[in-house]
Amino acid sequence: MKPFSERFGYTAPEPDVTIREDAPDVLRGSVSVAAGRAGLQPKEMRQIVCEALSEPTDPNNWSDPNVIDETNRLLENCHWFEVYEVIEHLAQALQRRPGRFGDRSPLDVFADSVNKVFRKAGIGWQLIGVEITMRGSEVFEQAVREGRDKLWSAGKQTTAKQLHEALQDLSRRPNPDITGAIQHALAALECISRDCAMTEDTLGDVVKRNRDLFPAPLGDVVAKMWGYSSNTGRHLLEGKEPTFEEAELMVGLSGVLCRYLARKHGAMQL
Repeated sequence: MKPFSERFGYTAPEPDVTIREDAPDVLRGSVSVAAGRAGLQPKEMRQIVCEALSEPTDPNNWSDPNVIDETNRLLENCHWFEVYEVIEHLAQALQRRPGRFGDRSPLDVFADSVNKVFRKAGIGWQLIGVEITMRGSEVFEQAVREGRDKLWSAGKQTTAKQLHEALQDLSRRPNPDITGAIQHALAALECISRDCAMTEDTLGDVVKRNRDLFPAPLGDVVAKMWGYSSNTGRHLLEGKEPTFEEAELMVGLSGVLCRYLARKHGAMQL
């Protein structure tokens, strides 16, 4: 049975994303609980965790409570990014596991539990399928991820692929590819802008020569984004490396603008 809040549609406001390069105790302690809810038995769970961390199992632990304690200690003491790798290993095992929990698979149950912790703790990651990917604000998710998927469905594969690559760059662990994310985000915007203007100009020139492409003064903002990406995404200057937050901003803005152009020119209905 679904929880009360899900049955009646009650939700609390999600905290802002404040955690990326860390795995707080609330997450470490919840992994084994989530895996247990999805049907993994303690010894099976320990085996997967040990394999993910390249750690041997303790042959002296054979009772379920001791095995769970061993698993939790491994999760408590590993590097922050290894926690997310363990989650992916558990997800892969559960993907192959038969059985259902009502209308949900074991992987669905596990992902729902883990993602709930991510959201409540303000952790900027999410489990999609069997992969941990970057999670942004609700607005970011709708603008970029949903926009990417709908652009793909509307036949704008190149634009969608560039947005996907930008998200992948932000999701790299333990070190995101900041400059790559900016490059791919602006490449997506350049691609759909060229398509709308029916030209092969660079994005900067497209904006200059097609003043009606964006409502004024938004075109000036796009031109400045292009200049910014040139300095930080393509021609990096010493001591001027962009931050993760700046890259996330550029990806988010590009996603919104790509959706705007697709809507304006009738490529998709959102």
